[in-house]
Amino acid sequence: MPSEAPPRTEQPARSADVYYSNCAAARAAGAAPLHSGKPGYRSGLDRDNHGVACE
Repeated sequence: MPSEAPPRTEQPARSADVYYSNCAAARAAGAAPLHSGKPGYRSGLDRDNHGVACE
């Protein structure tokens, strides 16, 4: 009898694991606006450097 695979646990995405090439891509994914410290945020998308990108 085959053994069952252990249940998968969902892990929160790390900021480095999520990348949007531009704000249009973030909006298309339904992720905008992106907040500092959250997955997908990077300073290159935050035009006024206040911690919120693609607003």
